[in-house]
Amino acid sequence: MAVTRRELLLGSAAGLAIAAGTSLITRRGMAAADLTLPVSGLDHPIVPGTVTRDMMSFATDGPPPVLRMRRGRPFTVDVVNNLAETTVVHWHGLRIDNAMDGVPYLTQAPIDPGQSFRYTLTPPDAGTFWYHPHCNTLEQMGRGLTGLLVVEEDEDPGFDRDLPLNIRDFRLGQDGQFIEFFRARAAARGGTLGTVSTVNWQVEPVYDLPAGGLIRLRLAVTDVTRVGLYEVTGGEAQVIALDSNPLARPLPPRGVLLAPGQRADIALRMPDSADEIVTLALRLPQGPQPIARFRPAGKSARRSLMELKPLVANPVAEPDLARAEILEFVFGWSPGGKPPVASICGTLGYTFWSINRIAWEGDTPDPMAPLAVLKQGKPYVLRLRNESPNDHPIHLHGLTFRLLRSDKREILPLLTDTALLQSGETMDVALVADNPGDWAFHCHVIEHQKTGLTGYLRVEA
Repeated sequence: MAVTRRELLLGSAAGLAIAAGTSLITRRGMAAADLTLPVSGLDHPIVPGTVTRDMMSFATDGPPPVLRMRRGRPFTVDVVNNLAETTVVHWHGLRIDNAMDGVPYLTQAPIDPGQSFRYTLTPPDAGTFWYHPHCNTLEQMGRGLTGLLVVEEDEDPGFDRDLPLNIRDFRLGQDGQFIEFFRARAAARGGTLGTVSTVNWQVEPVYDLPAGGLIRLRLAVTDVTRVGLYEVTGGEAQVIALDSNPLARPLPPRGVLLAPGQRADIALRMPDSADEIVTLALRLPQGPQPIARFRPAGKSARRSLMELKPLVANPVAEPDLARAEILEFVFGWSPGGKPPVASICGTLGYTFWSINRIAWEGDTPDPMAPLAVLKQGKPYVLRLRNESPNDHPIHLHGLTFRLLRSDKREILPLLTDTALLQSGETMDVALVADNPGDWAFHCHVIEHQKTGLTGYLRVEA
């Protein structure tokens, strides 16, 4: 009798659970995890003076916590599903074991209501990351399920404060309650924008920070749609890392282009005087929109950005481009547009998008064939071609790649896990296929992801 991928997956998940001393059903007798994340529904104020009902969080009483780990050290997380629907958790940007990646059916069985799953994460890289569900993704993220994850460097760079900033919109009406999470017409184009911009679940929060001190601002765009330009004004500031990877040379904090899934670390020297306010703003057509402010507090520490120790590069293998095989991927509209297959992880009811003319059928027990099979340890150039007029932040799980070139603009040779393809752009990126497994490969505009612009790459020995 033929064995389906779902049967293999569930058998493997059970085997991994037993080997790790855990179970999807019970955790009695287990050693305690480093952290428990209760995936929960709650009511919480977003718009001042109003409580938004039916939000979701990785906490029972407020926004998702910031998770902090040490590079190279195992960290266990028990995710407990208190929702009335299935979920899983993906650790965006972490190059971890494939079984811990959190993609339904591709790497694990979904976590059913009332059940739990233990993730063991051993991050090889330091930097700013984030975590979110990969099941019923649009609505669960739309209701609040996005949190930040920090992997500390081996050596303290010397900041006085470390401030993670979870940047995202909510789709709320004038009464402060949720409105529809997407519109089909927008999903077939750039995506449905939110209506209320927030930082750490607050509208234009103000943070009191040490006057004259050195602050590490960790910007993470966990929004489901918005691609934007961000800027820091006031104080002295420079961008020191993008998408968890240190920059060879700092960049000015003006016009920092970030798409869903991307991050920026900014070193900020606070002003000396309390009346000099620093502003983080999003550029909109009508002008900069402040989304957070930073107010100097106390006597000035009179520090200098020159005192900071440079961030150490993450141990990412450099591909030998002379030996690299070129793999081509075309991102565009779906040729057929047939409705997706029904899934426990939900569908939006439409198929608008595809990769290499193949639309993802949905999160099903028998996923489609991989878009490509890569040999472990070999170098590759991925040629990413956007044949649509819309932006696509293309995210690859489990691997880090280097930007090489674009046919539309000058790009820096950054290391990243999420490349923003602009309208009609073709971009080459390079990697070493050094992490075995089936790795999701998709657009991080979630409406695009959930309407076809998803697939996976297989890295095998």
